Amino acid sequence: MTRIYHNPKCSKSRETLEIIRSKGIEPEIIEYLDGSLELAELGILFSLLNLDSPLDMIRVKEPEFKEAGLTKDSSNEELLAAIAQYPKLLERPIVITNKGVSLCRPPELVEGIL
Repeated sequence: MTRIYHNPKCSKSRETLEIIRSKGIEPEIIEYLDGSLELAELGILFSLLNLDSPLDMIRVKEPEFKEAGLTKDSSNEELLAAIAQYPKLLERPIVITNKGVSLCRPPELVEGIL
């Protein structure tokens, strides 16, 4: 199983998808900008990524970060809820395979879990 949380407008996300496909793998593509990410799923992603804070999976320079009233001191729950409300905040791409989970920036990081 290979799954990519993908933004087709993001060059890094497209590059990561291209690397996956170059290995003969057709991943399940989750185009998360449609608002389909549930808070519970975000919590699972955060846990699987083994990050110190959800802040590490947020695009803090997006205007939605301030619009949501977030700061670097916001709680994990507030940060994850903001991603659910403003999916554009999610740093991408995130890839899940049987070998692991990676926030693939740079895209070449995906090769370690394929």
